[in-house]
Amino acid sequence: MAKQESELKETPIAYELAKRQKEISVAEFFTKNRHLLGFDNKRKALLMAVKEAVDNSLDACEEARVLPEISIEIIEMSEFKYRVVIEDNGPGIVKKQIPNIFAKLLYGSKFHTLKQARGQQGIGISAAVLYGQLTTGRPVKITSRVSKKEPSFYYELNIDTQNNKPTIVKEETVEWAKEHGTKVEIDLEAEYLKGKQSVDEYLKQTAVINPHVTIIYTNPKSEQVIYARATDKLPDEAKEIKPHPYGIELGMLMDKLRWTESRTLQSFLTSEFSRVGPGTAKEICEHAAILPNTKPVQVSRDMAEKLLQGIQKTKIIAPPTDCLSPIGEELLEKGLRKEIRAEFYCATSRAPSVYRGNPFIIEAGIAYGGEIPKEERANILRFANRVPLLYQEGACAMTSSLMETSWKPYGLQQSGDSIPVGPVVIVVHMASVWVPFTSESKEAIAHYPEIIKELKLALQECGRLLGTYVRKKYRISEQIERANMFERYIPEIADSLSVLTKEKKEKIMQGLQKMLVKPEIRKEITDESDPDDKLCRMEFTKQEQPEKTEEDQ
Repeated sequence: MAKQESELKETPIAYELAKRQKEISVAEFFTKNRHLLGFDNKRKALLMAVKEAVDNSLDACEEARVLPEISIEIIEMSEFKYRVVIEDNGPGIVKKQIPNIFAKLLYGSKFHTLKQARGQQGIGISAAVLYGQLTTGRPVKITSRVSKKEPSFYYELNIDTQNNKPTIVKEETVEWAKEHGTKVEIDLEAEYLKGKQSVDEYLKQTAVINPHVTIIYTNPKSEQVIYARATDKLPDEAKEIKPHPYGIELGMLMDKLRWTESRTLQSFLTSEFSRVGPGTAKEICEHAAILPNTKPVQVSRDMAEKLLQGIQKTKIIAPPTDCLSPIGEELLEKGLRKEIRAEFYCATSRAPSVYRGNPFIIEAGIAYGGEIPKEERANILRFANRVPLLYQEGACAMTSSLMETSWKPYGLQQSGDSIPVGPVVIVVHMASVWVPFTSESKEAIAHYPEIIKELKLALQECGRLLGTYVRKKYRISEQIERANMFERYIPEIADSLSVLTKEKKEKIMQGLQKMLVKPEIRKEITDESDPDDKLCRMEFTKQEQPEKTEEDQ
C-alpha cells in the first residue's frame, strides 16, 4: 500500500497539466478578445457593426454588377442599447449559406482569392453578430431574397461559441417587397456620438471614395441624410489572379508542392503561379539545379529552398493588374467635389507596383480652400480598397508618408515631420489584392518600404499641383492689392494732370480707369443640368480692357 502511494507521488506533474489542455474555437477566442476586432468600446462598436455590414453590401452589389443603394438606420432602444438595420439591393444570399455567413467566424469567399475586395478574413459581419449576442443576448435577424421568382427567407441566428457554429433560433418564409437584396438587424450595446470617428463620418467618407453608391442614412435622432451617387459607372470588375512567385515563402511553397495535382515541377510552376510560362519554369529549375520533370511530392525541404532561390534568380515580369479596381483620377476628384466644398481639387493615380508579389495601386487627392477650416491641421482621409480607416491614424503607413513629405514648398505650414496645417483635405487610397493591415480590426496599413515609396510619390504629385495653384493665387492677390492702391490715388493723379494739361479732370479719370487692369477671382458656375458636376470651382481671370476708341487713340 505504501509502495502504491509513493508511486502516485512520483507521477510527473506534466500528466496532470495535460488533462487541462483542450481545443479553443475561434469564436470562443474572440469572445474574450473582441478588442482585436475593433469592439473595444461602445462608440467604436457601433461604427464597426455598420462598417462590416456596409462593406459586405458594397462588395455583393459590385460583384453582381448592380449600382448599390444602401439604407442604414440606427434606432435607440434604451440607454446604450441600439438596433442597427442595414438593407441593400444586392444579389441576396442563397438560403443554405445564410447561417454560416452571419453566425460562423472565419467563413467567407475572399480569403483564398487574390483580387481586390473589401472583406478579406471572413470575420467582419459575424464578429458584429457575436458582439451583439454578447452584449444584448439577442439573435441577429436576416431577411434575404435572390430573385423575384423565389421567396424571401427570414432567419434569427445565434453563434454557438464553443463550436463556432450557427444556432438557428427561427427560420421561415416571409413576404418582402424587394426583388433581391439582404436586410440585417443587429441589437447591440453601443454609444452614438458625432465627430471624426463616428458612423456619420464613416458614411460621408464612404460616399467620397465610392461615387457610384447611394446611401440613405437615418441616425438615432431620426435625422435623415442622403448621399446621392455622383456617377452611374460601376468600378471595373476585379479578376482573380494566382500568387506571384516573388511573394512566396518557403513554408507556403512546401504546402503547395504537397497538395498540388500537377505531375511535374515544371507544370506545377506554370499552373500554381502567375506570369510563369513553360520557358520561365524551365529557367527556374535550371537556376535551382532541379530537373523540370521531378515530381512535386518528391521535393524535399532542401530542394524547395533551392527552388525558392532559383525563383529569386529568375527575371519574372510583374503580376497582372486586372485584379485591381482603382477609383481613377476623374472619379476620385468627383467624389471630393460631391462631399467637400473647396476652391481647388486635384487627384492622381499611380502606376501599379508590387510588394511581396502582391500588386497594388496608390491614389491620392487634395481639396483646398473654400469652406475648409484654415487654422487647423490637414484633414487626412485614409482608405484601403474603398473602405475608410478612421482609427489608429498614427500607426498607419499613410500618415507616416504624409508627415515625411515636405509641404512647405506646396503652400502649407509644417513644423518638422508633422501633419501640415492649412485649409486642406488630403485623401490617400490603397487598392490591393491583399492589404497588409496591422491587426484584425483593419484600421492601419503596415510600413512596407514599397508602399511608403508609392505613397510619397503620389502625395508629391498632388502637392506640386497644389503649390502651382497657391502661388498663382498669391500672385493674383498681390496684383489685386496693387491695382486697388493705384485706384485709390486716381483722383489725386487726375487733379495734378488736369492742372498740367488743362484737360478736364473727368476725362483724365476715365482714361486712367481704362488703363487699369484689375485681376479678379470669380466663381465659375457649372452646368446645373449635369448631375455629376454641381459644385462651384474657383478660377482666376483678368478684367479685359475695353477697346480703345478713335478719340482715345
